[in-house]
Amino acid sequence: MTLKNYLIFMGSTTIFLCGLFGFVINLINPDTTNWLGFIIFYVTLFLALSGIIALIGFFIRFKLLRKDLAVRAVRNAFRQSFFFSFLVAAILFLLSQRLFSWFNLILLVIILAIIEFLLISSKQK
Repeated sequence: MTLKNYLIFMGSTTIFLCGLFGFVINLINPDTTNWLGFIIFYVTLFLALSGIIALIGFFIRFKLLRKDLAVRAVRNAFRQSFFFSFLVAAILFLLSQRLFSWFNLILLVIILAIIEFLLISSKQK
């Protein structure tokens, strides 16, 4: 897949997912929905946010920094957008369940940082 095809596919998919997330926000009433409505909300939030952050991260890495090849910039941006989107969705879930605390946030960030460091160190070998 060429870089142009990737950007077209990722951009159009992200626009679709953002529209789907907006549709879910307007359709689902959190007071009357069941667990499936909440799962759909968090999944669409995660996917739309992952696409947005991956595209922004790629453009920052590739256009502004100009240090990496396009393949590395895409891979790193997508991996880090996945982690950041997971962090945002997890924080919102913890807030909705009234389980959010600074200790939980720090623990979650440390776990994601350890996973990131493990992935970076395993690719260098």
